Amino acid sequence: MALFSKLALVALWFSLIGPLHAQADQAGAVVQINTRPGVTVPVFELWNNNAVATVVLFSGGAGGYGKIGVDGWPASKNFLIRTGKLWAAHAFNIVMVGRPSDGIDLHDGAVRVGDEHGADNVAVFKAIKNKSPLPMWVVGTSMGSISAASAAIHDADNLVAGVVLTSSVTAYRIRGAVPGQELAKIRVPVLVVHHARDACKSCTPYEAKNIPSALTNSPRKEMVLIEAGSAPSGDPCEPMHYPGYIGAEPEVGALIASWIAKANPELRPR
Repeated sequence: MALFSKLALVALWFSLIGPLHAQADQAGAVVQINTRPGVTVPVFELWNNNAVATVVLFSGGAGGYGKIGVDGWPASKNFLIRTGKLWAAHAFNIVMVGRPSDGIDLHDGAVRVGDEHGADNVAVFKAIKNKSPLPMWVVGTSMGSISAASAAIHDADNLVAGVVLTSSVTAYRIRGAVPGQELAKIRVPVLVVHHARDACKSCTPYEAKNIPSALTNSPRKEMVLIEAGSAPSGDPCEPMHYPGYIGAEPEVGALIASWIAKANPELRPR
């Protein structure tokens, strides 16, 4: 398990090589993907001609990416969504997964590990692969961590190259909580990121430490506890508090990008 001091090294790494093919000012687009009979899932996607991987972002709460702002980017305050332009500064294709048209309740962990959500995700992944054969990493935060873990567990078509779980739902009382899933079935690299001061009872750092040990068949796994951050506000379970890495977003994003780069030699500095 690593502490936040590792982020200083990551920040230095990126300061030395500079932003990778930065496209933060480029506009993305919303695309509707047919997933189940009569059901579509909107995704916000940004394609990078220089990408070496695709990151698929699952937000927390009821999912989705919010409305598109005047700058052409999703306006949700969720950690993974509000840092979209930071993701775009790296050599990634970006796909933010929206809410399905039939309104299944993604606030419910049981729904996130259920067959309908699973079918939606497979359809989204296949649509992504039809556009780009690059390695596809699923990244989830809070309730989205349930979706990301479940997608990797049930990845019968080997579409997922790696997983990043941030501010994972850890409370065993919640159906689908990450430590309670069949994590031994995940056979790809997994990075677990959690804030050391996360005070949300559904996402305790103590229980998050149980995740790596359960990833018995992952070829590479690591947990990073974040200690930095500033000016948290609102509910301790909401994205502007420590589960959203408030005040440390660039460093956490760089850490994740660097970790993914370990599996993508094209991203490594020469």
